[in-house]
Amino acid sequence: MDERAAPRSRGIQSVETGLGVLGALAACRGPATLSTVAQAAGLSASQAHRYLASLIAAGMVKQDPRGGLYDLDAGAIRIGLAALARLDVFAGADAVVQDYARETGRTCLVAVWGDAGATVVRWFPGDPPVVTSLAIGSVLPLLQSATGHVFYAFGDRALFDARAGAERAASVTARKIDLPTLRSKVLHDLCARVDGDLIPGLRVVSAPVFDLQGRLSIVVTSIATSARERDGDAAAETALLAACRRLTESLGGRWPAPD
Repeated sequence: MDERAAPRSRGIQSVETGLGVLGALAACRGPATLSTVAQAAGLSASQAHRYLASLIAAGMVKQDPRGGLYDLDAGAIRIGLAALARLDVFAGADAVVQDYARETGRTCLVAVWGDAGATVVRWFPGDPPVVTSLAIGSVLPLLQSATGHVFYAFGDRALFDARAGAERAASVTARKIDLPTLRSKVLHDLCARVDGDLIPGLRVVSAPVFDLQGRLSIVVTSIATSARERDGDAAAETALLAACRRLTESLGGRWPAPD
């Protein structure tokens, strides 16, 4: 018997297939039909249906009772967030961003780029906390959020130009944005600002964090409501940039000079 093949033979094929179905669903940009998931997983519709039923029973997948579309459920999200929490960048970000939120009173979120887009993975309430529909797991638009603007400016250009093109095709508002000007401004300021564009009454500023290889790792966003006076915005922005620079340097990264 080939010893090199032994570890593989001891695996449970049904588990591998089920995880493949879960991965196929995760790769979809949102809720998906049975045929879409089956095609992405390389299975027949009947095979995919059986695995999806088991994943629903395990709390990993949910199905909309009205349209029948499948999507990730809380169990899968918890596993994903737990995996992200084990990365050093999140251990450092938790401390740095929590300190920033406490010192400035601003509510903050941390986002990563996932298959669905800019995804919120951390939320730090300010004083007073911001009441909004945004939460852990929310996906922010690329061209209509400050978080998305930072990903667009500092992320892989080919990837984000393609995503921007898709978003512009679907949104009249996004088509009005001058993309070269947007990218140039964010690169120059090292941050992005949005005032009530995505959610009325919210003023936000977002800044990047880079890893050891100089790649954009996470985006940190500071949020203020219309109830908070604007005279503290400049100081809060300066403090956010300083926090993101400290976090970048703690990861071995280099903070960029304004473009």
